[in-house]
Amino acid sequence: MSVFLDSELTPDERNEDARFHVIPVPLERTVSYGSGTAKGPAAIIEASNELERITNGREPCAAGIFTQEPLDCTGDLPDVMERLAARTARVVAEGRIPVTLGGEHSLSFGAVMGVARALGQPVGVVQIDAHADLRVAYQGNKHSHASVMHLLSEEGICLAQFGVRALCQQEMDSRDANGVFYKDAEELVVGNLFEVDLPDDFPKLVYVSFDVDGLDPSLMPATGTPVPGGLGYYQSLRLVEHALKGRRCVGLDVVELAPDGNAAWDFTAAQIVYRLMAACIAA
Repeated sequence: MSVFLDSELTPDERNEDARFHVIPVPLERTVSYGSGTAKGPAAIIEASNELERITNGREPCAAGIFTQEPLDCTGDLPDVMERLAARTARVVAEGRIPVTLGGEHSLSFGAVMGVARALGQPVGVVQIDAHADLRVAYQGNKHSHASVMHLLSEEGICLAQFGVRALCQQEMDSRDANGVFYKDAEELVVGNLFEVDLPDDFPKLVYVSFDVDGLDPSLMPATGTPVPGGLGYYQSLRLVEHALKGRRCVGLDVVELAPDGNAAWDFTAAQIVYRLMAACIAA
């Protein structure tokens, strides 16, 4: 079985007592433009072997990183979501942090719901994304990658969105109806903003959902739905890191990598995963 950061971990850092549990989810079911997300988790794990132990002055792997077997993504999507929810709930119940590697963004519904169920407390999602993902359904599928945040909103999950630059009227209406906090890409990029305070009443328990298409395509072209005008690498990470200050990260996912043969993009996604682990420790 492939292991995240395999080349760097000591035997004690890779066992099931690890702080971080990596869950590969090679899901590709509702992609609507480019394809390839099923290969994303394996590509991230392979590239992770080229990472250094220290990122942003911290060494997340010292807390331990255990890589689970990939999730079975066959069958109906609701069943896949329940299998994933069971995985993340178990990790959280054991006092650890689930790190889900996608795969398409629809998987975040299962991952977040498992975390929320295990905690039994309000959870907020901090989302980096080019899209709001607030459609009621897309192409007839309510579990579409374009609807995942709508489903979470229906379950009472609070949302904070950063980097969006492609959305429809239905999504704008949903933002208003569900009290979604957001700072869209143009305001962030043109204003060169790296820190945005979350509302005071945003939950203290935070799940981070990082869609790699939140980055500008010049930095991350290997995704199924690239949109120009995106966030910078450090900008996106520092927005998340600032949002976590005074809060606790209870889970994260990195989704929508569609490997295209250029290892640079796989490495970028792997580095994002590892730096987000560091942010979880620092928060």
